[in-house]
Amino acid sequence: MFVDSHCHLDRLKQGPEELAETLNFARTRGVEHFLCVCVSVGDYDSMLAAVSQFDDVSVSCGVHPLHQDEACSYEELLEKAQREEVVAIGETGLDYFYSPESKEVQLTSFVDHIKVANETKKPLIIHTRDAREDTINLLREHKAAHTKGVLHCFTESLEMAQAAIEMDFYISISGIVTFNSADELREVVKAIPLERLLIETDSPWLAPVPHRGKQNQPGYVVEVAEFIAELKNVSVKELAEITTQNFYTLFSLADKKKAA
Repeated sequence: MFVDSHCHLDRLKQGPEELAETLNFARTRGVEHFLCVCVSVGDYDSMLAAVSQFDDVSVSCGVHPLHQDEACSYEELLEKAQREEVVAIGETGLDYFYSPESKEVQLTSFVDHIKVANETKKPLIIHTRDAREDTINLLREHKAAHTKGVLHCFTESLEMAQAAIEMDFYISISGIVTFNSADELREVVKAIPLERLLIETDSPWLAPVPHRGKQNQPGYVVEVAEFIAELKNVSVKELAEITTQNFYTLFSLADKKKAA
């Protein structure tokens, strides 16, 4: 019923057996698919090795904007991104909140990722914080008409969400929406059409209420779904069905859904 559209399974502080138990727990809660998102191309092979045994885990490839010390060339990114198992490019994007000093490197890396997405015809997974104007402008300038994507762990303005949706992007909401400090985000979520929403955990970070203080895990995407369903005055079942279908559509994983 549910999908965790963005998690970092290789970053969980767990061994292989514990990871299998964590995914089994999520499955018992109705989570049927997981997207394990890469933050460093240099770690891609080890990430893939950690999750390749699980048929319900898909993977992306990219360099997180806060991992520019692990940046790779355009050619290396393209080589890995073209691999059959890679369903998305990223996570990439811009973060001027934590690392404004690396702005120029981030900009170059982001453009490279957009161009790789254009060439491979795979969607972009974008991290953006305190960089609204540059994020949208670079997408408008460099994104091919066919290229889609998602603004993940979204905490920005409704205007930014609407601009991204106009470019055929989805908006993914994490457990941050459950935090006491997230009043503005909750108003944004209310206004975003269900047909453009995804849900995620961003595990191992940002555990939702009532799990704050714990290591986040994919099974907690259920709490995210329940909270958003109440915000939008729909049933959890409807929220889950729509966001799950959105996920399979964006990442071209219809065959995975049939097998689930």
